[in-house]
Amino acid sequence: MFGSEFYVDPSRCIGCRSCVAACAECDSHRGVTMITVDFIDRPDMIATVPMVCMHCDEPTCALVCPADAIKRGEDGIVRSALKPRCIACSNCVLACPFGVPKVHVDLELMMKCDMCYDRTSVGLRPMCATVCPSQALSFLPPEQILQRRREQPVNVFQFGNQTVKTKVSLMLPDGVPALSVDVADYTWEEEHARGERSEEAFVD
Repeated sequence: MFGSEFYVDPSRCIGCRSCVAACAECDSHRGVTMITVDFIDRPDMIATVPMVCMHCDEPTCALVCPADAIKRGEDGIVRSALKPRCIACSNCVLACPFGVPKVHVDLELMMKCDMCYDRTSVGLRPMCATVCPSQALSFLPPEQILQRRREQPVNVFQFGNQTVKTKVSLMLPDGVPALSVDVADYTWEEEHARGERSEEAFVD
């Protein structure tokens, strides 16, 4: 599987959480899962999406780490924090635009998806990709994903003025060159403000 890349296709996720269970079986962090399955818009739909580390070209988590505990390898994979260095400060948790890193308080250590480095480094697929029944998580050569899917892989994300390029690609409809995310759309303050405006209109 050398030369393969990791792809996430939200349109194929069925919310079965097989990936979550399989991740916990990975030898490098057995018993602890590094992947979550989240609702896309829980109040209005039941659609889900698996959340893995996107492995940014310039990982914000590593840039804000005061202990230099987070490393990005030459292969583009951003590792979990190094245990001897990590001080469990949670800077990485707050900085990640995708909300991936998690600090395990009992271990005093940040752990996250490392694309099953123990497997992918020897040519095997990540655990989650081996068990996903709908292929919402795929680990394939780029030419194969283009042949098999209508959607196109996108690995450029726009967070306000910040452009983030990643190793992992999101499968999106053809013609979408980048995914733009307005964080304000997902904040409680914005929802609260809309609610207040609605109440004022009702009173008037």
